[in-house]
Amino acid sequence: MLNLNHLRIFYHAAKNQNFTAAAKELFITQPAVSAQIKSFENDCSLTFFKKRGRKVHLTDEGYNLYEYSKKIFEYEHLIENAIEEMRELKCGLLRLGTTKAYARYFMPFMISTFRDKYPEIKIQLDEGSSLEMIHSLLSFRNEVAVIARAEDHPDVKFIPFTQEEIILIVSPNHPFAKRGSVSVQDLAKESIIMKELGSGTRKRINELFASCGLTPDVLMETGNAEFIKQLVQRGEGISFIVKEAVRTELKEKTLATAKIEGRRIDLDVSVAYLKNQHLSPPAKAFLTMLDMLEPKDLTLKGIGTLMAQMLAARKRKAEMMKDIKRKTK
Repeated sequence: MLNLNHLRIFYHAAKNQNFTAAAKELFITQPAVSAQIKSFENDCSLTFFKKRGRKVHLTDEGYNLYEYSKKIFEYEHLIENAIEEMRELKCGLLRLGTTKAYARYFMPFMISTFRDKYPEIKIQLDEGSSLEMIHSLLSFRNEVAVIARAEDHPDVKFIPFTQEEIILIVSPNHPFAKRGSVSVQDLAKESIIMKELGSGTRKRINELFASCGLTPDVLMETGNAEFIKQLVQRGEGISFIVKEAVRTELKEKTLATAKIEGRRIDLDVSVAYLKNQHLSPPAKAFLTMLDMLEPKDLTLKGIGTLMAQMLAARKRKAEMMKDIKRKTK
């Protein structure tokens, strides 16, 4: 088997064609270089150097081996650089999972903030139900997930991030739109367009009906929030969705809402990752970024407040950079 230590010493000696220079580069003595080269030649049953006076010259065999060894140590240098770049987050991959709604409405702001700081890191964003994203962590497809806590798992750590309000949405022409509040019994009489099984929203709505001993009349189930909104706007049924996802429609009055009597439905959103498993530098950096956003202070305010804070911070940074440019002119 090839002795890489011998090969390294040979490479430096061949590159310099001088054992003393090789010794200085390797921080060993010149006699140690000579002894290692002799041992290497004996192991290979070949002669790689010819000596004349104090000078050494490569044999044909030595020249051929040098050409091969040069490629090895050039790659070693590239590998060392790659390792350093990964440590310093100058390259790498962040494998991130989230729900379809969060991917559309919230993740762009988080990802933009992350990329502002780590522009060389590539991001792979995976979408699915909260339950699917938990399974994606367990199968190592993703490292971090921003999801509703749809199901506990002993191998997954959940860190509370925000708390989102789930609201009832109806067509502006629906009778509920003209009422201040409706009962759960009223809701049970309606056709409901439900989020898919495995979503945090579906779990919370099922719990709402179960608490009253009722079963919802599910007309359809889908994970596509935009499709849900379109169907509700056309009066095909009612639905439940995170408030932040329909803020624009409520403002423009293309959708309406009504309170549920004596109830407020909150969705706990968490950052999830595997317990007792190594996290890559990009994943650690993403978690650090989220921690710096002070989620504990925002738990009851929802991700809309978080987005506003992030946008304000980016605006302040842009203004600061403009001031610096003006002052340096």
